[in-house]
Amino acid sequence: MDPPGEPQHETFNPWSIVNLVFKHLADQGLHPILGEAGDPGAPAAELLRSLGIQPAAEGNLEISREVRRHLAEIRTAVFGDG
Repeated sequence: MDPPGEPQHETFNPWSIVNLVFKHLADQGLHPILGEAGDPGAPAAELLRSLGIQPAAEGNLEISREVRRHLAEIRTAVFGDG
């Protein structure tokens, strides 16, 4: 958990960007090949940084926080306040 008052930094998995771009190119009838010009993860991470988003393997921290909150609700519903 982030300490109270800490600025919340947006994060995103750079491989999600790679997937999005590849899907878009394929939808346009193009045939991208992963690896022919090197690892696309580094340029995808740099794109995220240029947009003010921190690349993170765990992906979007907002989604991770929501999942943890939801799991805590389920635990409380099943096991009580403990």
